[in-house]
Amino acid sequence: MFTRRTALLSGPAFLAACAAGGIGTGGAAPAGFVRSQGTGFMIGGEPYRFVGTNMWYAAYLGADSPYGNRARLRRELDSLGSLGIDNLRILGSSELSPLKNSITPAFRDQSATYNETLLRGLDFALAEMGRRNMKAVVYLTNFWEWSGGMATYLYWVNGGRFINMNDPAHPWPQFPDFVADFYSSERAVAMYHDYIRAVVTRTNSVTGRRYIDDPAIMSWQLANEPRPGGSDAVGHRQLPAYLAWIRSTARLIKSLDPNHLVSTGSEGTQGCLGSEACVVSAHEPAEIDYLTAHIWPQNWGWADPKNLAGTSPTAEQKTRDYIAAHVRLATQLGKPLVIEEFGYPRDAGSFAPGTPTSFKDRFYRVIFDAVAESAQTGGPLVGSNFWAWGGEGRAAHADYAFQRGDVSYMGDPPHEPQGWYSVLQSDESTKALIRSHAAALKAVRA
Repeated sequence: MFTRRTALLSGPAFLAACAAGGIGTGGAAPAGFVRSQGTGFMIGGEPYRFVGTNMWYAAYLGADSPYGNRARLRRELDSLGSLGIDNLRILGSSELSPLKNSITPAFRDQSATYNETLLRGLDFALAEMGRRNMKAVVYLTNFWEWSGGMATYLYWVNGGRFINMNDPAHPWPQFPDFVADFYSSERAVAMYHDYIRAVVTRTNSVTGRRYIDDPAIMSWQLANEPRPGGSDAVGHRQLPAYLAWIRSTARLIKSLDPNHLVSTGSEGTQGCLGSEACVVSAHEPAEIDYLTAHIWPQNWGWADPKNLAGTSPTAEQKTRDYIAAHVRLATQLGKPLVIEEFGYPRDAGSFAPGTPTSFKDRFYRVIFDAVAESAQTGGPLVGSNFWAWGGEGRAAHADYAFQRGDVSYMGDPPHEPQGWYSVLQSDESTKALIRSHAAALKAVRA
């Protein structure tokens, strides 16, 4: 266990970091680091485009503890590498929480003493990724409840008040409206910033390398799916605080680490009041290096899992339209774009391994085709991370629900049915599609 607080650089120190090239899109970075240049990513003198996945539980598998499984982590990374996947979006923070569906153990509790076992799990995961020439996007808190997140920071400072997501007594959008108070809570944000200081300035216990010097990290991400609110009224009221939080946190990270990219973790317009202007405002600061977008057709009501044959054509067209809108915004801002979350149900909405994935494969192909076309035409859409890699994981219970203490981690986080969006080792058609897309993307010349 350890506690750590590093002074925030400001004034001349921050300007020196900018001058060193770490702020914004134009600066040089040490060998092996991903940097943004215009609407593309570069490593050295070569374009970096990728097919990636989400693997939120990587640090948990990497922990040397009963809830870890380092041998499985190595096998999963080898399996991903064999598909051509070289970019993983992983959880770098979780907050010990009273929220019903939150994961335990957590990276931190209310104190300033953080969970060294899980942090060493993150060390191990990054070390193993580095050995395989993979890149990590590490998100540093969560708007949603499954890892504790912003609601837990509020709980720690507001006298113990909280509400659970999907509580019938607090129907939608009361939970996201509650969470949006985080941005204007100086105490909550200060605790979150303290944790960022500790993680970003950490030295990896496996490699002996400071995180800031580790090219296995592509990007620090402010949060998973931060939103200004749930309802329009709260979202518009909290928008100034939300935008100020983005700027202050991105500036903090850049002051500590001039070598790595910074991203928001935003869903795009769907998580920003349905507003393109909101997305532009969130991503225009120089400290934000690229845009992100997420696409969830079932969750957003575009696709009906019980009628995929009837609803998938509309869902696929809406997906194309959503991508096109965000490509346009990225072009306007002159920054790269990554579709870093997207998921689709198995045929008939089943959660069972072995269920066909014909409609999921069609949906994946829509996104992969958009990435490939962008690569061929020099567009800003430079990569994708599907949600999510389940690999060897299997649901531990017949109802596919996650229970606290489960260690058979899947791509689906604790609040979701285990198997809903996961890509498993047995999903041969989906794996073949991923492998083909990765090969085609690597074959594109600059």
